[in-house]
Amino acid sequence: MAIEMEQRAILVGVDTGREDTRASLSELAALALSCGITIAGMLWQKRIRVSAAYFIGRGKTREVADFLAETRANLVVFDDELSPSQLRNLEAALDCKVVDRTVLILDIFAARARTREARLQVELADWQFLLPRLVGMRASLGRQVGGVGTRNKGAGETKLELDRRKIENRIQSLKRELARVAGEQDVRRRRRRSAGIPLVALVGYTNAGKSSLLNALVARYGQNRDKQAPAEDKLFATLDTSVRRLILPDRRAFLLADTVGFISKMPAHLLQAFTSTLSEAREASLLLQVVDAVDRRSGEQMEVTRRVLAEIGAGDTPILTVYNKCDLAEWPYPRVQGRNIFMAADGTRPAGCAELLGALRAALWGESGNG
Repeated sequence: MAIEMEQRAILVGVDTGREDTRASLSELAALALSCGITIAGMLWQKRIRVSAAYFIGRGKTREVADFLAETRANLVVFDDELSPSQLRNLEAALDCKVVDRTVLILDIFAARARTREARLQVELADWQFLLPRLVGMRASLGRQVGGVGTRNKGAGETKLELDRRKIENRIQSLKRELARVAGEQDVRRRRRRSAGIPLVALVGYTNAGKSSLLNALVARYGQNRDKQAPAEDKLFATLDTSVRRLILPDRRAFLLADTVGFISKMPAHLLQAFTSTLSEAREASLLLQVVDAVDRRSGEQMEVTRRVLAEIGAGDTPILTVYNKCDLAEWPYPRVQGRNIFMAADGTRPAGCAELLGALRAALWGESGNG
């Protein structure tokens, strides 16, 4: 039996002046740690544009090679998606396995997928990403056993053994299966609309506390108050949409849907694969954008959320912004300021649910009042 080596990684980014490179690399480090990778160090380079051959310059590539030897790292992770040619060139120059941010996200999604729909969506995204990269993967698969990018045998040798036509046939088969799932969801949504029950969707950056907020509201207003959603302090803890029926004291009701979290540089094909899951946000009457009040990058994360919502066709849906974890940020809470709600949904004694429900009532039915 092959022994799985510890993966020690160097993280590499390029600063083109369009984003906070240090912050982006810190987020990449969180993704790597979620995959069980040890961080040996970080390097980045300022460039007007990325190199078509190596993404970074040749000199910086040699610096990465020297850093690999110095730190005894065996993996290089790039903060942006690499082209097949860049992947091949880098692995030849560095003589080690090279992956990018997208591979880490795909691995985390695969580890978190629980339902059949989520597993189908992850597999579709995986095949769509790997298909044009199969040639570049040959050397990579030969350099290591186990680890990120090789989470199961079917994601390694099998992909290389199948010809392109068979892979494309599998992609089409997955799309058909997901289309059937989407059709079933459309039937359920039509029933909801005919019943006149509004749908509210929780959206936002990964690990902002959407599931915790759902659970806090369900515990107080849920039709089935013990029906809690998994809420964990980790990236992409939720991949499957959870929909709960909430009933207010005046007997008004609405549906609250938890959705998959977003992240910067979210792979386009991953969003496309999760179309059916994200359709709850697209079909919602109102969106609750949950923001981590503690995170210093919350402004950038809100912009990422707005951008993704526009990409999935939900850019014009009304939004209330919920600043969560205000207790940790030491912000005054609970309170409502315009369309912004400040609260703390985590823990055993959430605060701000009544204020949030008052804002929801006003947004959905034009009424005010406590929840």
